[in-house]
Amino acid sequence: MKIIGLTGSIGMGKSTVAAMFRKLGVPVFDADAEVRRVQGPGGRALAAIEAAFPGTTHEAGLHRERLGAAVFGDHLALRRLEGILHPLVAEVQSSFLGAHRLKQAVVLDVPLLFEKGGWQRCHLTVVVSAPLRVQRARVLARPGMTRARFEAILKAQMPDAEKRRRADVVIETGRGRRLTWDAVRRIVREL
Repeated sequence: MKIIGLTGSIGMGKSTVAAMFRKLGVPVFDADAEVRRVQGPGGRALAAIEAAFPGTTHEAGLHRERLGAAVFGDHLALRRLEGILHPLVAEVQSSFLGAHRLKQAVVLDVPLLFEKGGWQRCHLTVVVSAPLRVQRARVLARPGMTRARFEAILKAQMPDAEKRRRADVVIETGRGRRLTWDAVRRIVREL
């Protein structure tokens, strides 16, 4: 089984590319979706999050704004939160890989693929990228997003240029959906 590591900064089109892989029959593990699940109602991370960050959870799951306020800009708090979430996500990711071990290929959709070393288990790393103007327009169109928040998120992420430099393949999503589809099909075909 070939493991494809898929990553990209906010607003680059990573979710769209992951959906394309799925449509072509390649199983996709979505790390962000798993984080949302373990933080949701009855989620496995809630008790530990509440213990570390009192007042940030409730019966329906996580108070996202409160947790964000507790960790945003605080490196140690963020590391503490990652110490709770990452092992839980890694456990489910391992189960996913085991369940799909007979497939020709799988995709690990991981936003922090390079930052947290996940690229090391991949046979191929794919970065989804778009010009800054396209990225900015996509992100600022999201409900509740502000320029200041977008800039803060960009500062916290590895720069796109560095991700592109580290990637085995870069998929440009700013030039139309057809060209993006062609790039994804080419990767699947070559596997």
